[in-house]
Amino acid sequence: MTNIDQVLAFNREYVARKGYERHLTDKFPDKKLAVLSCMDTRLSVLLQDALGLRNGDAKIIKNAGAVIPSPWDSVMRSLIVAVYELGVNEIMVVAHTHCGACHMGFGHFKEEMLRRGIPAAELERTDVDLDAWLEGFHDTEASVRNTVAAIVDHPLIPADVTVRGFVIDSATGELSELTLS
Repeated sequence: MTNIDQVLAFNREYVARKGYERHLTDKFPDKKLAVLSCMDTRLSVLLQDALGLRNGDAKIIKNAGAVIPSPWDSVMRSLIVAVYELGVNEIMVVAHTHCGACHMGFGHFKEEMLRRGIPAAELERTDVDLDAWLEGFHDTEASVRNTVAAIVDHPLIPADVTVRGFVIDSATGELSELTLS
C-alpha cells in the first residue's frame, strides 16, 4: 500500500468517526492574521503550537523558504486575497533556523533533474531563468527582511496592514522578532 493509499484509508475512517467536528470554522481568520512560513516538515505542527494558533485563527501560507520570489507570485496573490477578501490586517513572516532553502541553488537541482530523466533542453529554457527561480538565500534574517519589505512595498498592500518578520527555532519553537532597519 502506498503512502497516498494509507492517507486515503485514514481519511475514510476520519470522516466516518466525524473527526473533523473539532475543526469546524469558516473561511475568515478569527485573529485577522496571515502567517507566511516555510513548508519544512518540522513546522507542520510546531508553528501553530508555538504561536498559540488554533484552527481558524489565521491564514497559513507556506512555501520553500518563506520567501516572495516575485511581487506577482502565488504567495503575494494569497496575501492580497487574505487582506481584501478575508479581512487580514496583520501579516507575520516566519522563517526558521536550519532551513534547507538556505544555500539552495539550481546547480544541485540540475544534477538531480538530469539523473531523474529531465531532458537537458528543458534545463536550458529561455523563458525561465532557472538559476534565479530555484535560488535560495544565504542569510535567513536578511531573507526575512527582504520578504517583509516585498510585502510592505507591494503596490496592492495597503499601508494599514501590519507586517513583521521573525525567525522560529525549528527545534524549540522559540520566536525571535527581527528589526527591519
